[in-house]
Amino acid sequence: MDAEISLQVDGRATTVILDTRTTLLDTLRDRLGIYSPKKGCDHGQCGACTVLLNGRRINSCLVFAVAQDGASIVTAAGLASEGELHPVQQAFLDQDGFQCGYCTPGQICSAVGMLDEAARGDPSYVTGNRADGSPPGTAGGSPEGTTSGSRATQSPELPDDEIRERMSGNLCRCGAYVNIVAAIRQALEGDQVSGHTGRPATDSAISQPANGMNQPAGSGTGQIAGGESQSGMNRPSGETGQPG
Repeated sequence: MDAEISLQVDGRATTVILDTRTTLLDTLRDRLGIYSPKKGCDHGQCGACTVLLNGRRINSCLVFAVAQDGASIVTAAGLASEGELHPVQQAFLDQDGFQCGYCTPGQICSAVGMLDEAARGDPSYVTGNRADGSPPGTAGGSPEGTTSGSRATQSPELPDDEIRERMSGNLCRCGAYVNIVAAIRQALEGDQVSGHTGRPATDSAISQPANGMNQPAGSGTGQIAGGESQSGMNRPSGETGQPG
């Protein structure tokens, strides 16, 4: 059975008729020609297919496209804005956060989504294991830098072990995990590396409305360093696979 759905992908509205059993990943790659999200395991276990769905990171191989009618999709290729790389993309280049690059688009999308989650104050599996029990977005349990309740500022305090845990659903077969963590830290802290002045990644992360159709999602020209083989990620936190 076929169905017609409307999507906004990397800032461009599109309509497609497809079999109702088609996954979002196959729709993006096979029907829309968007090759940034990669097909790795096709079982939601590697994170190579991660995209941002209405601002939230998901494994696009696990959802049916027909269920996302009217949604806004952002891939790694759509994260750049007006010719400027997203801070996470730039950080991956500065820190050599990839080798073969196959998983990198998923890693980048997952990192953007993860930083937004942390900025909202969403806890991870290891958050409660901090020595002082402080939530993400606070330093040493201090309430300074937080808003009402447990919501955090745009630049949450994340130790390396928490970055690793939050990214644990994205596997890198090349083992570039150390540099991936360094890249995320650069983007988070807005460090200056290789002459590039960074800014907090959460300042420019894409926030999508509930209906997903009214928010521009960038220029769609931000695919980095070599196009298809390079990068943009997710799986629920707490699963193994992200290193030390």
